[in-house]
Amino acid sequence: MTRSKRDGWFAFLLDVPALVMTIAFILIPILDSVVKSFQDFGVRNIISGKPGVWNHFANYLYLTKTDLFGRASATTFAFVIGVVVVQFLLSLILALILNTNLKGARFLRSVMMTPWVVPTVISALIWMWLFQPQYGLVKYLVSLATFGKVTDFAMLNSPSTALGGVGIAALWKQIPLMSLLLLAGLQNVPQDIQEAAMIDGAGKWRRFLSITLPYLSPVIKVSISMSIIENFKQFPLFWTMTGGGPNNATTTLAILSYREAFVSMNLGTGASVTTLWMVMMMGVVFFYNRLFRIQDMG
Repeated sequence: MTRSKRDGWFAFLLDVPALVMTIAFILIPILDSVVKSFQDFGVRNIISGKPGVWNHFANYLYLTKTDLFGRASATTFAFVIGVVVVQFLLSLILALILNTNLKGARFLRSVMMTPWVVPTVISALIWMWLFQPQYGLVKYLVSLATFGKVTDFAMLNSPSTALGGVGIAALWKQIPLMSLLLLAGLQNVPQDIQEAAMIDGAGKWRRFLSITLPYLSPVIKVSISMSIIENFKQFPLFWTMTGGGPNNATTTLAILSYREAFVSMNLGTGASVTTLWMVMMMGVVFFYNRLFRIQDMG
């Protein structure tokens, strides 16, 4: 056996644990969920040990007969689009500020990851306290800003503002990581090209569009893809802060899947929601990456 083959086998053996973990804890559960989405499968099947009964597309047809799936899909997309867009803009602004010689920028870099390392459930509890309708800080600030005209502000209790409240909590937790990723990308932009553009008379805005953004493009692509996936599968914030309410205003696909599987005890329907939810997420990420590739080619 040649040395190259020995190195190849050694590399493969190093990859085996990761492959086993991926197959056992990701691929097999996904396939099992897809299979159960075509079955009448409930808690009774788990208790009795009997396999589910194939009902073909009955679970999916059930979803089309109710408006819950459509509303949950719309809520999920609204949440993902809103959070991702705002997160990117604020993260980019923060990264540009931290990339300067601003006094205190180094200290801010060292502490800004604190929200990201806080467990999601703890973050939800913190923001529930801030939005508390009786003594919450947000209610007090709204009262001050409106000169006492609004004294009963309850963000999580209103169907029109509850989704925004969860979005604020998600932004607080996710912005630090994206900011640091973008900051790392900014620090890799060649300074000699920036200086050459300045000598040629290019302004800050022109240099940002023609030099900074193209060099930052790979980092932007990865960061936004991560954000799309993270917010598509967001469950702890919604379940802890609102439980899908009020009046199903924050019922996303994650919440709907959980309710069908573990509240209504219909694991087959819950699996069908999960399957469609996964297909949607993969479709959005594929479309986004495809769009990014087309722009790069252009």
